[in-house]
Amino acid sequence: MFKSVTDSTGTLDILRDIDFSLAARETAAIVGASGSGKSTLLSIIAGLDTPTRGTVRLAGQDLFAIDEDARAELRAHKVGFVFQSFQLMGNLTALENVMLPLELAGRRDARKAAGEMLGRVGLSERLGHYPKVLSGGEQQRVALARAFVVQPAVLLADEPTGSLDFATGETVMELMFDLNREQGTTLVLVTHDQAIARRCERRITIEAGRIVQ
Repeated sequence: MFKSVTDSTGTLDILRDIDFSLAARETAAIVGASGSGKSTLLSIIAGLDTPTRGTVRLAGQDLFAIDEDARAELRAHKVGFVFQSFQLMGNLTALENVMLPLELAGRRDARKAAGEMLGRVGLSERLGHYPKVLSGGEQQRVALARAFVVQPAVLLADEPTGSLDFATGETVMELMFDLNREQGTTLVLVTHDQAIARRCERRITIEAGRIVQ
């Protein structure tokens, strides 16, 4: 798979000859220097960005053989996301943030399932709180609950501890790996933290847009 962008100065290759597959339940860390293409690769895996050439298959489906509506539907049922900046909806409570993907998927038990998942991440007492009154660690735990509540086949995490202090980051990562094991999800995370990368079964190193051994 290749990804290039072209502007008035010419063509820049962001990703080149990317080729790998992940098994169900596998945990993989994508590592590399800033600007190496890690986050772009994660976006393409999710179908949020498009490759210039090549194919990405998610749960057996070629993501770019279907239209954006179909990709969005696939993501809603198969993919969870955790971001460095949390990406919570500021006008929604913790409970409503976690309910959102369930409601989009048409789940009638959205409130009950969201409440149970927030309890699992230790936030039973914070259901009605808005993100602005939650700490960074609490916001990331809401984001984890939102990602796992749909029981995704694949969880994608982009620098999930990058905005947190060390101790809080450790707590969040323990929770992420625990939930991942419980649900049997395939986990793909981008990280600059080698200690986190070593906890994954596989490490994919990107240098100048290529996978290196």
